[in-house]
Amino acid sequence: MKRLKAWACCLLALMCLGVAGAAVAADDRPNIILIMADDLGYECIGANGSEYDTPSLDALAAGGVRFTNCFANPICTPSRVKIMTGQYNVRNYVKFGLLPRGEVTFAHQLKKAGYATAIAGKWQLGPEVDAPKHFGFDRSCLWQHTRKRTWAGKKNDSRFSNPALEIDGKEVDFTSGEYGPRVCADFICDFIEEKKDGPFLVYFPMILTHCPFVPTPDSKDWDPKDKGSETYKGDAKYFPDMVTYMDRSVGQIVAKLEKLGLRENTLILFTGDNGTDKPVKTMMDGRQIVGGKGQMADEGTRTPLIASWPGKIKKGHVSDELVDFTDMMPTLCEVSGAELPAGYAGDGVSLLPALRGEAGRDKPWVYIWYRGQVMARNKTYSLVGKQDGSKMRFIKYARSFDGEALDLAGLTPEEKGVHKRLQTVIDELAKTRPKQ
Repeated sequence: MKRLKAWACCLLALMCLGVAGAAVAADDRPNIILIMADDLGYECIGANGSEYDTPSLDALAAGGVRFTNCFANPICTPSRVKIMTGQYNVRNYVKFGLLPRGEVTFAHQLKKAGYATAIAGKWQLGPEVDAPKHFGFDRSCLWQHTRKRTWAGKKNDSRFSNPALEIDGKEVDFTSGEYGPRVCADFICDFIEEKKDGPFLVYFPMILTHCPFVPTPDSKDWDPKDKGSETYKGDAKYFPDMVTYMDRSVGQIVAKLEKLGLRENTLILFTGDNGTDKPVKTMMDGRQIVGGKGQMADEGTRTPLIASWPGKIKKGHVSDELVDFTDMMPTLCEVSGAELPAGYAGDGVSLLPALRGEAGRDKPWVYIWYRGQVMARNKTYSLVGKQDGSKMRFIKYARSFDGEALDLAGLTPEEKGVHKRLQTVIDELAKTRPKQ
């Protein structure tokens, strides 16, 4: 009898899923815009208590959901591979600047579901001319696609003033005072106009706010004739201007959606690919946060995450749900009605319940792997060190960015349980690393 009841419950669940899928597959499927800033940590958003001016993002947070426990990898390419494939890097990361051609992305899945797809911003995932299209994007406007940071023997950085970009795989050199981030934002707005009858997916891995730190068109000393920075870092005094212009680009896209009457049927997700770069010091809630890009700590991994979808998700909600970049694949698939990739490992957990303010999402820990470094953590404790078990530290966070390494000999019984659980996560996922 118990088995019969269990079978009946399973059948009812499958029927409900079928009804839900049919509803999502209707003409009211939402447009989706996923924005990922470059080298922008959690402390850089006004809504998170930052000193910087980010009115567009603050407005999205006020009208949507702001997450306080989102974690990326400590540097860019691993985060990009992770967010696009929904898998922990221990499974599929090969080397910097590469997304293996056999990987399946969220763009593939949404394209199969009938979405028009576009990507604009920073690529850094392989130089093949067809790479963006190969990974599911119909249109592309990219920096560092077929060319490197500098090109043709030139020593100037090529991403900001008078940029060298690739549009749909064709190299385009701008020489009339254009600004790379604005070119990408304009490209996205044109794509939205073209595909306004929807549904569409836009992935915007921004060029900002990565170094070199240089003036923006809104800076007092902007020079439209500038050929690009001759140094890698530039001057960190321009970082606040770059944050403000990054926010302006978000506002430009929101304004386009509103003008076309698409805002209420568009889910916008905003995050950052890793922590802020090291020369930058930021005041947040009266504390100075020193950028820690590359570090397996909050300064290198804690990033902003804001979701906005008027009338569809909870308004003005602050969530402490644990989130890492594997969660984007199942989130985008569930929202769009697309299927998960065949054989999906299940690393990510959809954010949709958290966006609706509902209980029941089960994500007890997040995990980061990069070149033999590992971190598993919950909301309070982090276990971080080498994959081989050396240099392991058990850290307790009293609050964001305030971590203290604990003496294992002095752990409470509860802390011993947490330590054991996080160590088990690290050990089990280590077994999934393919032989290279």
